[in-house]
Formats: sequence, C-alpha cells, structure tokens
Amino acid sequence: MVRVRINKFIADAGICSRRQADEHIRCGDVLVNGEPAQPGMKVDPATDQVTVCGKPVSSEPEQLVYYALYKPTGVISTASDPHGRPAVTDLVPDSPRVYPVGRLDLNSEGLILLTNDGQLAHELMHPSFEHEKEYEVLVHCPPAGLDRDGIVDTFTAGIAADGELLRADRVSVGNVSQPGENTALLHIILHTGYNRQIHRMCEAVGLSVIKLRRVRIGKLRLHSLALGSGEYQEIDRSEVL
Repeated sequence: MVRVRINKFIADAGICSRRQADEHIRCGDVLVNGEPAQPGMKVDPATDQVTVCGKPVSSEPEQLVYYALYKPTGVISTASDPHGRPAVTDLVPDSPRVYPVGRLDLNSEGLILLTNDGQLAHELMHPSFEHEKEYEVLVHCPPAGLDRDGIVDTFTAGIAADGELLRADRVSVGNVSQPGENTALLHIILHTGYNRQIHRMCEAVGLSVIKLRRVRIGKLRLHSLALGSGEYQEIDRSEVL
C-alpha cells in the first residue's frame, strides 16, 4: 500500500496546484471516502475515493495541456465565480478541465497560464523554485515627483507589510508622461506572488497604479505569442520552464 499526501494526489491528477488543493481542503471541498479531508492527511490512490467539489479524482490524469492566455481586465483568475463574473476558464476549451496557475487581479491584465499539470503549477507558484514573473506597471507619481533611485532601492530591499516581505528581484523606471501628466512606467520582476503585491509595494512609496500588465512567466513572453486581449494559445511545457 503506497499512501501519498492528499494535496499531492489531487495535484498529480491534474485538478489544481498543491496550494489550491490545500485551500479546497480548508474550505471543506475535499472528501475522502465521504468524510471531510484533513490538511496533511495521506490517501491510498488504489482504494480511497477522493472527490473535489463533488467530482471524483482519478489517479489517472487526463492528457496534460497548457494554455497561455492574455487575460483582459474585468475577468477573474479563478476557475469559477459564485457572483457570476467572467472567469479565465471561460476563455479556453472546456475539456480537458484546466485551472489557472496563480492569479492576476480583476483589474490587471496580461499573461496567465492554465493547465491540468499540477506539478508545473506547484513549481511556478512556490517561491522556492524562483521562477520569475515580469510586469509592466503604469503609475501616477506624487506631486513632488519620482525618486527613481529610492524606488529601486526600496523595492529590491523589500517592504514589510502584514507579516510579509514584499520584495522585487529587479526594477527599472522610465518616464512616459504626457504634457499635464505625471506618470512613469515601472518594469518589475518577482519570483514571489503575495496577494496584490505590486499594488501594495507601490502604495507604500506613494505611487498609484493606473495599469498593470504581466508580460512574462518563466521564459515565456507575452509579446512572442502575439495574443490579443482575451485570446489564448496552446503551448508546450518546455516553453515555460
């Protein structure tokens, strides 16, 4: 009898990432032989019956697929929404079932991956693997102007907030101001993915985010895909890692 941790079993079956599986477990969405699963428990894939949101989990995953999507603003980065808002999964084929890897805020746009490869999702989302994500961020600057060196130093040193260290790996700053405006374009590279991380970092130094677009995940770049907003393309795993 080979027993495996339940979050790994769910991820290996292509349902979602391990982190997302843990969230489903905490929410009571996962049952093992009809009983609520517990965090960290182990299951026997050969004999235990596991369901997620009422759907059986098979130890034989579907064919693995990978979609690169240009997420528009106003679309949520989850598989479904109880409020009926459009979700990224609405923009790709229904079968095989896929899940988004990580999130972009409702009003953010750009590159997001959807897959049923739980191991890939785990590697991309866990900071220990240090896979980079790159963002273009248009910001409104304070009346006093933009302290370029100060922003770079602060962002790369890190900002402590709510028990988290919000830090960028690399930052560059460029002006894009038009007459009568006071804006700048930041290029920010991270390997972490805390909730609203870039927004919180900008707010901490007096910058207001006007537009945020993710342009790279790992080695996959948005501009190389030639996708319009709301469009997707099936890709190979090797194009990401």
